[in-house]
Amino acid sequence: MADCLFCKIAAGEIPSTKIYEDEAVYAFADINPQAPFHAIIIPHEHIVSAAEITGENSHLIAKVYEAVAKIAQQEGLQKGFRVVNNCGEDGGQTVGHIHFHLLARRNLQWPPG
Repeated sequence: MADCLFCKIAAGEIPSTKIYEDEAVYAFADINPQAPFHAIIIPHEHIVSAAEITGENSHLIAKVYEAVAKIAQQEGLQKGFRVVNNCGEDGGQTVGHIHFHLLARRNLQWPPG
């Protein structure tokens, strides 16, 4: 999608600190980290939000979670991590491209505070 911030980041049009990439997924460091380790993980294919996951594109979400496991291994996140997806305005989604926050390297309490 031409106007999508995350599509531009994945395409290399906007600089980012790449953490991981494969044919389906791109992960980069969040510019406003909420934990000592904070990655944003996106599918290369544009999907607006979790509300648009279908039988035709759900395999991409599986690829995101496969990347989560690879990143956790790569980054040595043995003590644990949290994966967060915000959906829609009331859910806190600020960029219209489905993305997952991978947070780690601190004790992540629940509920978040």
